[in-house]
Amino acid sequence: MEDFTKVHDDDNLYTQDGTLDIKNQPANKKKTGNWKACRFILGNECCERLAYYGMSTNLVNYLQERFNQGNATAANNVTTWSGTCYLTPLLGAFLADSYLGRYRTIATFSSIYVVGMTLLTFSAILPGLKPSCDANVCHPTSGQTATCFIALYLIALGTGGIKPCVSSFGADQFDDNDEDERKKKSSFFNWFYFSINIGALIASSVLVWIQMNVGWGWGFGVPAVAMVIAIIFFFIGSRCYRLQIAGGSPLTRICQVIVAAFKKSSVQVPEDKSLLHETEDAESNIKGSRKLEHTDKMKCLDKAAVETESDRVKSLPNPWRLCTVTQVEELKSIVRLLPVWASLIAFATVYSQMGTMFVLQGNTMDQHIGPNFKIPSASLSLFDTLSVIFWAPVYDSVIVPLARKFTGHERGFTQLQRIGVGLFISIISMIVAGILEVIRLNIVQKNNYYDLETIPMTIFWQVPQYFLIGAAEVFANIGQMEFFYGEAPDAMRSLCSALSLTTNALGNYVSTLLVTIVTKVTTRNGSLGWIPNNMNRGHLDYFYWLLTILSIINFIVYLFIAKRYTYKKVAPY
Repeated sequence: MEDFTKVHDDDNLYTQDGTLDIKNQPANKKKTGNWKACRFILGNECCERLAYYGMSTNLVNYLQERFNQGNATAANNVTTWSGTCYLTPLLGAFLADSYLGRYRTIATFSSIYVVGMTLLTFSAILPGLKPSCDANVCHPTSGQTATCFIALYLIALGTGGIKPCVSSFGADQFDDNDEDERKKKSSFFNWFYFSINIGALIASSVLVWIQMNVGWGWGFGVPAVAMVIAIIFFFIGSRCYRLQIAGGSPLTRICQVIVAAFKKSSVQVPEDKSLLHETEDAESNIKGSRKLEHTDKMKCLDKAAVETESDRVKSLPNPWRLCTVTQVEELKSIVRLLPVWASLIAFATVYSQMGTMFVLQGNTMDQHIGPNFKIPSASLSLFDTLSVIFWAPVYDSVIVPLARKFTGHERGFTQLQRIGVGLFISIISMIVAGILEVIRLNIVQKNNYYDLETIPMTIFWQVPQYFLIGAAEVFANIGQMEFFYGEAPDAMRSLCSALSLTTNALGNYVSTLLVTIVTKVTTRNGSLGWIPNNMNRGHLDYFYWLLTILSIINFIVYLFIAKRYTYKKVAPY
């Protein structure tokens, strides 16, 4: 009886998901994790996002002003750099899952990030690094240009180790095997996204104003200081963190399953799945990973876990010929994620319109607030940020409890249901943007405003479409973060978070491709096309309807994918 009580007390005292504390000892539930650790992670993320958006939001103007780059060149340089910021997470995630762990990856890449931010600040203020400027034009040297871009790509490398790891690291602070902590994990993702947008709000308002009215030195210096504060926040919480063990190269394990299944393509999978190879210990043979239960989907991969006579005679099985059930299920989990991942690219395409078509639409409308103040059309993205800041806590404190009464689900909605709601709202946002453009073009036509730069129609009619995009983010983007973390194998969570981030890059590329195709097709035979330089003579509404139709088709496909999806099952201890 005493032994049973002692074991029960140990179960209550320590986490059951294999996490360790900073001293590499089993994580004590009372001393580590939960919100006591997450406050440092959320503070770190808020400051890091403030630094990132404070530097990137106005970067195109900096390249134009200081380096004499034209619109196309500056825009291409910014989008190429931004795309790199969403590709480097694949590197950071691989290192985190394979060798370093999330804590050391964040610490290492944050240092690179600070070096990049500091170098960018120096390139804007130090005489040797700053381009010399006369009354109207700056005269950058090749060395000064190179310094600026070295700084930018150091930042891109630094963010690659942070983006895929911080959200997963925060979720690691909650034990999936503890019912109370599992419920709190869903709230963490809401507050994580909330902290991102607090940083973005300050960056897109205060820091942009500093850059345009005080100077680029201060405009980049403040984000650099914010990044230093982010690192300080992160390290202060070290004693409170729960750390997942790096599980070795996930790509190697995936290749082993594929090779073993191919080699045993002629082998019959037994009806009794308990005969498939698995470790006898309670823990998986993959460091930092719990065992996964066998699933009946993709049975061809099960051949990799079938023991043959040649496997049995060996004391240590060849991992390229015989894999565990957990290892096979890891690969199945990744394959199951891919259709959901692909269906989120359409949402990212709609989201990318805030920085392109919404701005072009706003440029043609009256931007004045009173007689003397004029708001830039790009600044209306503040309403997207404000929408997220409003909806994130409302979702957590109001919508979830209400939904829980009807669905009985501990999170109110399943992760896929939450994403689906976000996809639906994004369709509504495109419809609202299209209706606004129809109304705007009718005003142009009735009053013959074709050659006016801005028509007498306030830009604040755009607020609803921005606000709807923000609401869609709270459902789709946060749901996506939670889904990819929850459904990823334990030892591949950073890699799956990085995979989810690539939808943003692909969404931008798809938008570019659509604009290119639409422009080429609609400008045949001398036509102005849907998106001409003079938007009053175009049909931006047609482009919005195209995105609406594609989003509806994508939503229908998503519903089919979500209905057939099988959530991963962790084997009981």
